[in-house]
Amino acid sequence: MLHKISPLLSPDLLHAIASMGHGDDIVIADANFPAEAKGNRVIRADGLSASDILRAVLELFPLDTFVDDPARTMQVVGKPDEVPPAVADFQKIIDQTADNPAKIVGVERFRFYDIAEDAFAIVQTGEARLYGNIILKKGVISH
Repeated sequence: MLHKISPLLSPDLLHAIASMGHGDDIVIADANFPAEAKGNRVIRADGLSASDILRAVLELFPLDTFVDDPARTMQVVGKPDEVPPAVADFQKIIDQTADNPAKIVGVERFRFYDIAEDAFAIVQTGEARLYGNIILKKGVISH
């Protein structure tokens, strides 16, 4: 355990976040996401919601300010303008927690998978809500 760091963040996840550089992506995925098929580095967070992991991760790094889409979610198949409950929740968390709040951008399903394959890490959560996936682009940390 560490003081002031969420106990939801496992040692493996903390190591991945600390190892990420500016512009690297991390995927926070729901329980249905094909993480093992898509990612080289998969970190398990079974039993935890994607929202809880999102909140904990955003406490540790800022979203990238050099791109227009530092937070991306998967669009609903056949209904690209629909906002699933998980995504609405993600937006609230970003608005409340992120150093650099950003509007979430929806990405077509197969494009989302392509981006996930190139991500630094995929965190497989126990999130049961459909479309409970988000990709975050890490920003610059300047102290």
